[in-house]
Amino acid sequence: MRRRDFIGLLGAAAALPLGARAEDYPNRLIKLMHGFPPGGNVDVVARLMAQEMSKGLGQAIVIETKQGQAGSVAAETVSGAEPDGYTLLLVAGLHPAVAAVYRHLKYDPLDGFAWISTVSFYPFILCARKDGKVRSIADLIDAARAKPGGVSSGTAGNGSISHMTTELIAGLAKVKILNVPYRGEAPALTGLLSGDVDFTISTTTLAGPHIASGEVRAFGVTSKTRWKDFPDIPTVAESGLPDFEVISWSGFAAPAKTPKPIVARLHGEIERSLKVPEVRSRLEGFGAQVRSTTPAEMRNLVARQIALWTKVATQANIQLD
Repeated sequence: MRRRDFIGLLGAAAALPLGARAEDYPNRLIKLMHGFPPGGNVDVVARLMAQEMSKGLGQAIVIETKQGQAGSVAAETVSGAEPDGYTLLLVAGLHPAVAAVYRHLKYDPLDGFAWISTVSFYPFILCARKDGKVRSIADLIDAARAKPGGVSSGTAGNGSISHMTTELIAGLAKVKILNVPYRGEAPALTGLLSGDVDFTISTTTLAGPHIASGEVRAFGVTSKTRWKDFPDIPTVAESGLPDFEVISWSGFAAPAKTPKPIVARLHGEIERSLKVPEVRSRLEGFGAQVRSTTPAEMRNLVARQIALWTKVATQANIQLD
């Protein structure tokens, strides 16, 4: 090897962040961050995956939560971390909506990350009280047309997926629906049960027990086709709004410029973990469809959803600081 070639190789190696050499990764503890409350869906998925992935990686994965601004505090922290594979982000489907509605994010929501793989996908369920006036998508649209703003949607807060999905439905149907923001999904469902709002858009995990008990009536699912756990609930698309689809998800990301061999190692561990029966059954027990993607597929998913929610936010004039 010529001397200048050898020097070039040394320079390339030196350019890698400390500890980012793929051949000895990982050689210390890995931090997995997210921005949501302990015990919630995101936290449970993070802990379940961390426990299994640590077995294959041979290093402990610790969970660290940084709550605030709909998960963006954790995203900002990870995007600014060393791209060495030791600081990861458990991303939720809210991430693209946050990118669309918040004006002053201190990170690039797409190019600020090395996307690794999704873990699970799940739709949302439109729910009304069993004795409420809304019994179908057609009822909802007809009532909103008859009295603009007279139908109320209890959402998990301004800029939340439930809020954005409400506005997407309103925009497609050309009606006005009143957004009633709560401090999270559970309080919104409580508001529905107490009669304060006409309907909510909830995760299958939270809505499922109330549907099973008959406390609420499920009248629409946001997936393109009927969901495996609720085959009797019609889709929004088949109920008058063709091509409608809103699917949320969870997945892994690392800081941008994380070396591709490290991303590949993590991707392989995610795929292996999702094949473990106990892990898969737990995830499916939350009402999720368990599915990994390639890094490129996950990046495209995020890009498409940022574009969708940006369009919705512009049309509905939703903008947050």
